[in-house]
Formats: sequence, C-alpha cells, structure tokens
Amino acid sequence: MPTTGTPTASWPWTNGARWWTGNQILALCALDLAAAGRLPSRTAVATVMSNVGLEVALRDVGIALVRTAVGDRYVLEEMLRRGYTLGGEQSGHIIFAEHNTTGDGIVTALQVLAAMVRAGKPLSELAACMRRFPQVLQNVRVRRKDDLAALPAVQREIQSAEAALEGRGRVLVRYSGTEPLARIMIEGPDEGKIYALAEKIGAAIQAAIG
Repeated sequence: MPTTGTPTASWPWTNGARWWTGNQILALCALDLAAAGRLPSRTAVATVMSNVGLEVALRDVGIALVRTAVGDRYVLEEMLRRGYTLGGEQSGHIIFAEHNTTGDGIVTALQVLAAMVRAGKPLSELAACMRRFPQVLQNVRVRRKDDLAALPAVQREIQSAEAALEGRGRVLVRYSGTEPLARIMIEGPDEGKIYALAEKIGAAIQAAIG
C-alpha cells in the first residue's frame, strides 16, 4: 500500500459561521479596501496554509494573493518589503498596515464592522465572498528522501494534477521534517477528483522510493 492510511479530507466548507476563519476575514476586507482604492497593487498577503478558496475568490475580482511561510512575522516582512497594507493568517491574525504591524483583534473587529457599514450587508453575506475548497492530505512512507524534482514519474503526476485543477486548486508535495514520509496536500472544488489525484501522486512516490 502506498500510504500510511487512507487520504483524509479536512477543512469542511460552508457559509455557516462555525467555519469562518481568517481566510474569510482577509477576503472580505481585501474586497472592501480594494473598492475604496486602499489596497496597494490590489494585493493581499497570506501564508501557504491559507485555503486555495481565498486565492480563487480574490483572483476572480482581480486581486492578487502573495503567499509566505507560516507565521505572521513572515506576512509582515513581505508587506513591509512590497508596500502592501493587508495580510494575515487563517488563524485570524490579520495585519492592517495602515493602523498597526500586529494582528490586533480589536483593530480587525473594527475593520470588519466598517466593511459591513460601507457595504450595508450582514457579516454572513460578506463572508460568503469566498468558498472554502475541500482539502485532501495523504502520507506516503518512503525509504529515502530523494529530491522530488529529480523523480520524473512523480513530477509527471504532480504536473498532471495541477493541469486537472485548471487553476482552481493547488498541489503541495513535500517531505516530513521528522518522519520518513512524503506528504501530499491537494485542494480543489471537487473532493472526489482531488482524492483520485492524491492517490496517483502517492502511487508514483511509492513506486519510486517507497
């Protein structure tokens, strides 16, 4: 078997309040600031952990999303380097550079309330600007950690998966830093499809170094 267990899905998506995260806050605030002409380069900053639904929602209205390593310090560094004014993590640490350089909850709450007032809409409607896409996680036990870029069959499956997602999903394949595992993460709009794509990549890794 190529995996240490069956692929698992995470990040349920719904417009229900119990699934709201920093992703939705970042999305609705980015739209609000862009509408007011206060989003430099029409760009927001997030980490690699932010759901691809955020990226798709922003891209659909002409807003770019720049990703950084995990941690609001990296988000802030990118914002300061490029002159961006909005960034954050899906944990809810949102930075509004016009006001401060930390993820202040009170500032975030006030900015969300201001967006609601300007739009004349309830939070539930504003948060619906993005859909959280399903995510599949798969671990493949490996004998060694060869450079993934040097494994042609694995690269073919990764590229095939990226093409199949047609720009509305993402594929991350990396090794665990502490275990003999290759980790496959795929996000996309069709849960069944991303399961199948993860299985193909996992099988390729298993055949090469499993």
